[in-house]
Amino acid sequence: MPTIEETNRELADKVVAEAKQNAQAYPGKYIGIANGKVVIVSDDLDAVDDELDAVEPDSARTFIVDLTHDVNKIEYIWRLR
Repeated sequence: MPTIEETNRELADKVVAEAKQNAQAYPGKYIGIANGKVVIVSDDLDAVDDELDAVEPDSARTFIVDLTHDVNKIEYIWRLR
């Protein structure tokens, strides 16, 4: 049985794949995932973060997909919250 982190990652990968196939799917949006489900889609990162905190206080069980940039370009994150 996959962990919540793996389930969130699989869902995030599906969202990114959809965005790659259809540029109009989530243009300029952040997707908030908690416990294997999409909980919020917004163009405001703070709103996504606030909603994820309200739904699931354990940040290890949440995931944010950033579709505000080119999904075909690799970008590295140097710091986690």
